[in-house]
Order: sequence, then C-alpha cells, then structure tokens
Amino acid sequence: MATIEECRDALVKLSDNLASADGEVRSAAALDRSVSCHIKDLDITFTGRLEDGRIEVRDTQPGPPREKAQIRLAMTGDDLVAMVNGELNFAKAWASGRVKLEAGFRDLLQLRKML
Repeated sequence: MATIEECRDALVKLSDNLASADGEVRSAAALDRSVSCHIKDLDITFTGRLEDGRIEVRDTQPGPPREKAQIRLAMTGDDLVAMVNGELNFAKAWASGRVKLEAGFRDLLQLRKML
C-alpha cells in the first residue's frame, strides 16, 4: 500500500508532467480549478488547485473531501502511483471504476484531452 508521502510525490510528478506537456494536453491542463484527490485506502484527501498547467497541493486532510472541488478524483494510493508511473492507464481505470473522476461537463470535455 502506498504511503501518504508516496501519494504526495506522485501528485508532484503528475504536476511536473502536466507542466511539461504540449499541444492538447497542455491546453487541457491550463484550466484554473479547485481539485481534490481522495485516497480511499488511506482515507485522506489532498486538496489544491489546477492552475497554469500545474497542480498545487495546498492541504492534506483526513477522510473524504470536506468541500466539493470543481475537479474531484478518488482512487487508491497504489492506483495513483501506478498511473503517474505509466503502469496503469487512466482511461481504463476510470472505465472500470478503479478511479473516479467528477467534474462539470465543460471541464470533462477539456480533461478528456489528457486521456
């Protein structure tokens, strides 16, 4: 099972990957939205913002998200680490229910470019 630090490191790596992307992925990551990532097996939530093509983690709190972020993710820590390391395909994990992604319709249209 991934640790809290491994999950935080994975989010930093994801942020770095988004910041260095180009084309449609870069434009999709250019949203300015609140973000939460609930790590189900650790029962913690990372909260922050997606802005200027980067994810800035601002807080870690126990349990599910206290407030409804504009982009909401939920998964296990192992799945987060595996996705960021390229070992788990996001679209397949999302389609199978291993990863939950909730956002407004327009945001989903933008985010699908990253899939």
